Amino acid sequence: MIFILISVCFSVFVSVLLKLAKRYDIDNRQAIAWNYSIAGLLTWLIYRPEMPSMSEPIFPIYFILGFLLPSLFVILALSIRYTGIVKTDIAQRLSLFIPVIASFVLFDEEQSTRKIIGIAIAFLAIIFSITWKKETNAKKSFWIYPVLVFIGMGIIDTLFKQIAKITTIPFTSSLLVVFIIAFVLSFSYLLYLYLFKKMKFTLINMVCGWILGIANFGNILFYMKAHQDLAKQPSLVFSTMNIGVILLGSAVGVFIFREKLNRLNYFGILLALIAILFLYYAQ
Repeated sequence: MIFILISVCFSVFVSVLLKLAKRYDIDNRQAIAWNYSIAGLLTWLIYRPEMPSMSEPIFPIYFILGFLLPSLFVILALSIRYTGIVKTDIAQRLSLFIPVIASFVLFDEEQSTRKIIGIAIAFLAIIFSITWKKETNAKKSFWIYPVLVFIGMGIIDTLFKQIAKITTIPFTSSLLVVFIIAFVLSFSYLLYLYLFKKMKFTLINMVCGWILGIANFGNILFYMKAHQDLAKQPSLVFSTMNIGVILLGSAVGVFIFREKLNRLNYFGILLALIAILFLYYAQ
């Protein structure tokens, strides 16, 4: 469980950085691209992994993840812009359905009463932790963005579990390949913006991207370590990770950013604590 806790801390730190980036007018497109460069560099410097052969059956998954990771950042930004933070947050939280279902259907996870109860409480915690309110700026034609966030987040979580299952290839080698592909694709997009949309590269965006990359590297690294440590219980990792982000994210929002929570939100936090206990003892 320690790997999940560390991954949760890095995940919330990533969210804090993205929130601060918006406040200080950091270009997220540039920061996101540079973030994968430092994440890949850290993977290589710390672990010196060997590059797997392109003939490996897992390679298509690398390309899918390398495409989805930067693409989802862009879709998240569009979803927040056109449908609002609330609908985007709902889509992110509820994407847990996809990997949890995959745990039992694709990864043949054993079921237990405590585990099922814990997962059910976790979903209730997610529902109550969301601030449900209407946002008038959303248009019906933009409904596709939260749907893509829901599907994309769920697929990414599931594919990372699939990579963690591979025993013939070190997961650090897999990480390096995914980060390289993500950087190449996202930087190619930046070049397009530079050549045809007159976008300017700035040092501050690069530095902020590198800081984001350090946090993103830690988040994904320990998330995969958690899946390896609890290889037979992926639903435990998916659920505990999600509700852990709810708990720590809520604390950061309240005490650092002075965000307000209603009674249902606090009830959701209480349910999240209960869910963690059920899932912990389900081991």
